[in-house]
Amino acid sequence: MRAKQIIRMLLYTTFILVIFFSAKYIVNSYMVNQEAADERELLNDIELENAVAGYSNNDVEQNSTAEETEAEKKASKEKETRERMLKVKKLQEQNEDIVGWLEIEGTSVSYPVLQGDDNVFYLTHNYKKEETEKGSIFLNADYDWDISSNNLIIYGHNLVNGQMFKELLKYSKEEFYKEHPVIRFTTEKKDMNFEVMSAFKSKVFYENEQDVFRYYEFMNSKSKKEYKNFVKNAKKASIYDTGVTAEYGDQLITLITCSYHTDDGRFVLIAREKDFGMVNTEK
Repeated sequence: MRAKQIIRMLLYTTFILVIFFSAKYIVNSYMVNQEAADERELLNDIELENAVAGYSNNDVEQNSTAEETEAEKKASKEKETRERMLKVKKLQEQNEDIVGWLEIEGTSVSYPVLQGDDNVFYLTHNYKKEETEKGSIFLNADYDWDISSNNLIIYGHNLVNGQMFKELLKYSKEEFYKEHPVIRFTTEKKDMNFEVMSAFKSKVFYENEQDVFRYYEFMNSKSKKEYKNFVKNAKKASIYDTGVTAEYGDQLITLITCSYHTDDGRFVLIAREKDFGMVNTEK
């Protein structure tokens, strides 16, 4: 009889623990989802007090009964991109570590990009520097904005709930790539579009491993040969051929997230900047 009571007590305790941790998981997931959703709306929520410098609300006349001329379309696009850059600048008032905004149209990827003093802090902190398990989307701490760097390396968690860089894994399917071929990255000085060049699964390699593609170490090419080798290896590693390549001097962007196909697995997306007539205030 006593043995049965002990068994019942253990079962009851186990049941209570399961309920407790399940509830905790649901609450934490809800909070993370809500936090990520709020974060994705940051850029849209910012209101600019005045019209963008050089433009007024009447600069581009809207005519619902007639098609816009090419000049009107260009002016409208320039106004939108300048507003976007000004919003990034305004976000920096909240946290100077915000260096830009990353977005892939038609996906949940639309987040501020942070850059800390190391590649650890923003693994577990949001743009408000509050601790959170989802962390932030962040740029490699070693990227130097004062020199002409070739490759923006940006990291993000792959969360079960679909947030942060989870959707990057969908690029393992060529059909998804065809529907989402462009990555947009906006800083306070430049609004850039990148064409996806390569998508592949890889890992973080041990130091003693030879003849492997350490995609995460390439940021500033020391020579034309080094740059060409990186592009060649990126194309070779790709799951499919996008038809996009890069020439020495082209700006690249590399997005990296975890993948569980192997130990220390990673999913990688590499893209080349494409001039779609985006505004650049660096000149």
